[in-house]
Amino acid sequence: MRLPLPALVRVRGRSMLPTYRDGDVLLVLRGLRPRPGRVHVVRLPPTADGVARPVAVKRVTGPDPGDRTRWWLDADNPAEGVTSFDVGSVTGDDVLAVVAGMVWRPLG
Repeated sequence: MRLPLPALVRVRGRSMLPTYRDGDVLLVLRGLRPRPGRVHVVRLPPTADGVARPVAVKRVTGPDPGDRTRWWLDADNPAEGVTSFDVGSVTGDDVLAVVAGMVWRPLG
C-alpha cells in the first residue's frame, strides 16, 4: 500500500472563490485517486495555440459521462476560471493531488 505524499500549494486567481482565495496555502495529498466533489490540483490541457497552462486548483465533479476513465472539472466561481466546459475532461494522470485543507490564508 502506497501512502499519499503531502505537499503545499498556493492558490492563484479567483476561480475557486468563495472556497479558496488568491494566496491561500493548501495542504494536498499526491498519489490518491480522484474524489468526486472534492477540490484537487490538476494539470489542464494546453491552449489552442499549444501553450501550457499552469497547474490549477479545481473541483472534480465526477467522471466524464462519455469516457468513465476521464474526469470533469469545475470552478467554484462561475464568473472566472477554466473548466471542463472550456477544455473538456482530463485524464486521471492529470488529477495530481487532492486538497486536504487550507493551512494558511493571507490577511486582508
